[in-house]
Amino acid sequence: MLAFVLRRLLQAVIVMLTVAFVAFMLFQYVGDPVSSMLGQDATPEQREQLRADLGLDAPFPLQFARFVGNAVQGEFGISLRQGRKVSALIAERFPATLELSLAAAVIALAVGVPLGVYAALRRGGLGAQLAMTGSLLGVSLPTFLIGILLILVFAVLLGWLPSFGRGETIALGAWSTGLLSADGWLHLILPALTLSIFQLALILRLVRAEMLEVLRTDYIKFARARGLPDRIVHFGHALKNTLVPVITITGLQLGGLIAFAIITETVFQWPGMGLLFIQAVQFADIPVMSAYLCLIALIFVLINLAVDLLYFAVDPRLRVERPGAAH
Repeated sequence: MLAFVLRRLLQAVIVMLTVAFVAFMLFQYVGDPVSSMLGQDATPEQREQLRADLGLDAPFPLQFARFVGNAVQGEFGISLRQGRKVSALIAERFPATLELSLAAAVIALAVGVPLGVYAALRRGGLGAQLAMTGSLLGVSLPTFLIGILLILVFAVLLGWLPSFGRGETIALGAWSTGLLSADGWLHLILPALTLSIFQLALILRLVRAEMLEVLRTDYIKFARARGLPDRIVHFGHALKNTLVPVITITGLQLGGLIAFAIITETVFQWPGMGLLFIQAVQFADIPVMSAYLCLIALIFVLINLAVDLLYFAVDPRLRVERPGAAH
């Protein structure tokens, strides 16, 4: 177990160094921060002075080492667009993105897993056919179209829910949350539904396919031959083995929800990291783009590590010591 964790940590370090190198290269080949900060009318002396202040006159390896050292401390410099520390901007926007992503993940899991099991156990019924048709629409329709349709129906035509913004938020120290106010919950519903639709449909189809595969295995047939009730066979044996690949996909999709919430945040003007990233791309704000890239990579690495560790809790075959491992 310890060797497994150490290997995963080493892989995580290699991945993060690779991503840091890609992020650092943005500073070298995407725009010129000196020109962005001083403008075209600056004198050569002013440019050289700013280059020295930013450390851009140092050799390439030294610049990268400084970049990695600052990134480990959470420092990515000053935003070229807003003139504020990037770490402060990320700290302000991250709670909104995390709440939106977690809400979407909860909806996708709470609805997708039961519907997938139902569609597998009642695969010939009308309800199962409707669920599969809905899942096909969910994976086919683009996210921005789903968001616009939800806004049209629930915000414009019915007037039940707000169509943009985060609503009222409450500060808990450095963390701001909208989950402690009714207005915050109302503003969260439509974006969370929009972001969850694709993941919900994917989980539904995955659970159904895996459940059908597991139900055909010999040990399920043996359990039925022993006279075990369907409830124990379906939920005590089949579902537990179905969840092994589902954990992998769900873990990766949680990272994907955070990384690809950009479209949803843009449609609903949700003040999260995705909207910040879009604005940074439009302005070529390299420090913000680099910080976003490194943060998303770190989130994926941590989620992958957590998923790998969960395998030991779900699949007992992974806890069996391999022959020769003791030597």
